[in-house]
Amino acid sequence: MAISGRFVLLALLGLVPAVLLPGWESAGVVLLLLAAAALLDLGLAVALRHVSVQRTDPGSVPLTGSAESVLTVANAGRRALHGLVRDAWQPSAGAQNPNQRLLVPAGERRRMTVTLQPTRRGELGAAHVTVRAFGPLGLAARQRTLPCPGSLRVLPPFHARRHLPSKLRQLRELDGKAAVQIRGAGTEFDSLRDYVRGDDVRSIDWRATARRSAVVVRTWRPERDRRVVILLDTSRTGAARIADEPRLDTGIEAALLLAVLAERGGDRVDFLAFDRRLRARAGSAAKGNLLGQLVQAMVPLDAELIELDWSQIPAQIRSVSAHRSLVVLLTALDGGAPEEGLLPMAALLAQQHVVVVASVRDPMLGEMQQERSSASGVFRAAAAERALLEREAVSAQLRQAGAEVVDAEPSLLPPALADAYIRLKAAGRL
Repeated sequence: MAISGRFVLLALLGLVPAVLLPGWESAGVVLLLLAAAALLDLGLAVALRHVSVQRTDPGSVPLTGSAESVLTVANAGRRALHGLVRDAWQPSAGAQNPNQRLLVPAGERRRMTVTLQPTRRGELGAAHVTVRAFGPLGLAARQRTLPCPGSLRVLPPFHARRHLPSKLRQLRELDGKAAVQIRGAGTEFDSLRDYVRGDDVRSIDWRATARRSAVVVRTWRPERDRRVVILLDTSRTGAARIADEPRLDTGIEAALLLAVLAERGGDRVDFLAFDRRLRARAGSAAKGNLLGQLVQAMVPLDAELIELDWSQIPAQIRSVSAHRSLVVLLTALDGGAPEEGLLPMAALLAQQHVVVVASVRDPMLGEMQQERSSASGVFRAAAAERALLEREAVSAQLRQAGAEVVDAEPSLLPPALADAYIRLKAAGRL
């Protein structure tokens, strides 16, 4: 009995049981027909040598943002491409829809957009794109991996930017743009104004007073065009995670806020990332926006699993500033042996520069210090107390050596470091 082609096709697709086909009692025959259909379907699929892929790089995006990677799939074959395309971004790029089905008619091209929501800072990449071409029946497919490199630069998020307006307002007050005027050692002359009750009599300009027949006083402003050198420690201590964030990333946030604040305050800023060799460098002396230079320089930074070479730090600082500067060391107070590296180096730098050592303190230490409800909790509290006492001892030795110390939790370190800078500027110590 003759069997229609549509009936056989339905059987091959599983819509009609093979036992209903008259004269077909062997399952092997069905398997052979399925294999033949799959081979036929594979032969009708477009040859992938006629398929090409081009990528439009997403460029750069802040860590909290999203980007789009656009693939253009071109089909130069004679058959339509019924394809499944996979864009192979690394997991931290956060590709939301890397696998997409595309229908590309013969001689045409189609675009595929992949949304990226990165989960970490740095240079993220995609090495290739995989294309799977199905036949008309969808029983078999050809697959090929095509090289199609792509990159995404994930910039530091700069969460500490929210503190910038209030810190700038304090700087404007120091500059005399608000009602507050300061004077002190190391400040610069700003302008003359009439004497009002409460002014320091030492500020009276007697020559101007004689010319105007009225008492005139001098006003002062903080010194400008001073040098601020920020050195970020990228050694192994930066890899420690504190409050679910690497210590290095917290240092980056603090460095960004301080650098932008100092530049707005009229000072020259240089940034160095260093462990045993220079990892990044940026400064306000170069052309372009300082913030843009800083974030681009900080993108590829990662903590290196090596010790910081303290002996090279003076040479690194001299390479950017041969004059008295504010030197900010963003490092760890509890890393290695501070009496062999940090303490003698801070004392040496303090002979010529104003030195500030900024470090991140783990908030878990304070929590452990309060937990004493069990025997294990008491032991943890004792360990936390010992760690805090050791940090305080190192801080006290740094202050004796002439350095300022800023030791704060991750969310508080950037504004605390900015406050230290404003304090030094107000005191005329820069």
